[in-house]
Amino acid sequence: MRLAFVFNPFKYKVHEENIKIVQKYFGMFPPLSLAWAAAIARKAGHDVIIIDARTLRLSKDEVFSRLADFKPDAMGFMMTTYMFRDTLEWIKYLKGRLNIPVIAGGYNLRVYPRASISHPEIDYGIIEQALETLPQLLSAMEGTMDMKDVVGLVYKENGRIKLNPARPVRFEDFPLPARDLLPNELYAEFPTERKNFTVMVTSLGCPHSCGFCEAGRTRYNPRSPMKVVDEIEECNKKYAIREIDIFDYDFTIDKRRVISICGEIRKRGLDVTWACRSRVDIEGDLLEEMRKGGCRRIYYGIESGSQETLDRVNKGITLDTIRATIEKTKALGMKTLGFFLVGAPGETKSSLEKTLRFAKELDLDYAQFSKCLAKPLTPLWKQMVETTGRDYWKDWIMGKDTDRPLPRPWTGLTNEEIDAFVKRAYLCFYGRPKFLLRNIMGVKSLTEFRRKAFGLLDMIFSQETVSKEDKGFLAYNDQAGKLACLKRSGEKC
Repeated sequence: MRLAFVFNPFKYKVHEENIKIVQKYFGMFPPLSLAWAAAIARKAGHDVIIIDARTLRLSKDEVFSRLADFKPDAMGFMMTTYMFRDTLEWIKYLKGRLNIPVIAGGYNLRVYPRASISHPEIDYGIIEQALETLPQLLSAMEGTMDMKDVVGLVYKENGRIKLNPARPVRFEDFPLPARDLLPNELYAEFPTERKNFTVMVTSLGCPHSCGFCEAGRTRYNPRSPMKVVDEIEECNKKYAIREIDIFDYDFTIDKRRVISICGEIRKRGLDVTWACRSRVDIEGDLLEEMRKGGCRRIYYGIESGSQETLDRVNKGITLDTIRATIEKTKALGMKTLGFFLVGAPGETKSSLEKTLRFAKELDLDYAQFSKCLAKPLTPLWKQMVETTGRDYWKDWIMGKDTDRPLPRPWTGLTNEEIDAFVKRAYLCFYGRPKFLLRNIMGVKSLTEFRRKAFGLLDMIFSQETVSKEDKGFLAYNDQAGKLACLKRSGEKC
């Protein structure tokens, strides 16, 4: 079969956890889930393409033109809950012109499999991982297998929605993502210093139990150190990638695994630097090994400057532990980013001020202030559904509710107060004269300077105090000139 994967652009939503300007400059990331699905389908003998319409800024008509040239037998889309309606709009348009089956996958299918494919434009849904489901589904579509035997599939039969149970798979068995189908030279995130840039995932799941996180207490499913470094080496040598952001929920869960990965990177002499996410209760000797292995940035889940707030969200860390870890990380020459949660259970104006003071006291290189949200599968979401008897996210994907600020009954703060604080927190943190001077002196390229300067100016002049819809929203792309050249020629420039 010929299978085309499409990654569509999406607008800013006021129900998101980030404010608009953060979402605009957050990053232009490769659609890694689609790259895995493409690699899995190709390994099973199918012809595949990926059209990254978001990064390439392609219109629906331009994507249709590329699809018409490829002549696919089916289309695949990744559907997150936030962006479900954007993706559905693209599916409706493209299917209306091509009239071929549509396969959907992604996080939203795990939460709402039946509701997701209740829309007539979506034919099949992959509930969990594509590793077994996608090849089996394509075989069934070719007539060599029964749909009822495809594991982890939700589908329609005689007007009824049917669901085949999924079964666990080993992340180790996944092929390397099909990055050859992506415009790797166009990707970047806000702190990016080297090109080319990409993201990786080396493990699934997280055993911790933070009350605001959808991954809490899910099965830890890592890939082996050799498989991880094989992917790093392919990125570096095949695609000229020199900076990688590892998107694992907590990369440092298994100390021995991380040490093995770092040692193998050094052994192979790879010219690559990388960033990762970690809890702050990390040991100093592991930090040293990571520095030797090329780690240059660590994104820490700090969440709050109030110990009471940390305890309420079951974070299991102390302010003193945070201080000590940030100090050790910076002493080793690695940059630090702190994730902070605004509007957590029991949050007050006083605790918010503690958080802002704490962020500045730590003298982090970067800080992200996100609004606490009852995201699907989180304990807060389960509590919200039980209390109200309604599931906003299900109604949202069914088209029964609109994009709107969501209630936060766990705090006495209003949504307007939370929005206003988030904007002020960014300006107070990033607008400090010493901080600005240090960052200007540390910029590695004109591209990095332009991205950060535009981001700050947009935060000052374009970010509203209360989040509003932006129908003209467009994510920032570093490579405007190269992008225009790519769109004209369809080749590398």
